[in-house]
Amino acid sequence: MKYHLTAVSSNAKTGPIPVSTTSSETCPPACPFNDGACYAKSGPLALHWRKVSDESRGDKFDDFLRKIRAIPKNQLWRHNQAGDLFGKGNRINVTQLQKFALAAKRSNGFTYTHKPDTRANIKAIRAANEHITINLSANNLAHADRLLKHGLPVVAVMPIDAGKRERTPAGHRVVTCPATTSDKVTCSSCGLCAKTDRDYIIGFPAHGTSKKKANLIARG
Repeated sequence: MKYHLTAVSSNAKTGPIPVSTTSSETCPPACPFNDGACYAKSGPLALHWRKVSDESRGDKFDDFLRKIRAIPKNQLWRHNQAGDLFGKGNRINVTQLQKFALAAKRSNGFTYTHKPDTRANIKAIRAANEHITINLSANNLAHADRLLKHGLPVVAVMPIDAGKRERTPAGHRVVTCPATTSDKVTCSSCGLCAKTDRDYIIGFPAHGTSKKKANLIARG
């Protein structure tokens, strides 16, 4: 399994911050976006992800950690523009996640996971969130309500036509990702996803070349 760190991203949405990519083996079968609805399976990112996944590009785990430790103090960055947390399939590799979190503790990193919210996975994520912000990824707003019970930061896929301010079925506040509503905002200028203790969900309207499929999932 390989991991790749891009020191300065050229992605228009993230802005010029470090971003990483992890082998597709880490993506859980439980994620409904695996069936052609994942934004990372098309375009230039898909080509890059494929090379990381077939191990023709990227680093082994220990070499990857050395690069993570070298990220400047307080530098905002995104882990996994494609791929998921350490461990094949639905289960998190707890040892690797904890080593990674410790390597990232000086920087200001954030990421998302579709790993299922089993007791073991949540315990591992909660421990790692002391050093890096891991957002639980909800398939839709109703799913977001269920994930909030864990007391961890949550993001959710929303329908294409979602507004800037939404509410979940249970009434929890949803703030639409500012980078999806304004060309003047990027991850590098926003940083909301890196806030572990926020009291709102961040919503991402279905996007990418497979947004119609993602939209169906977002509508439940």
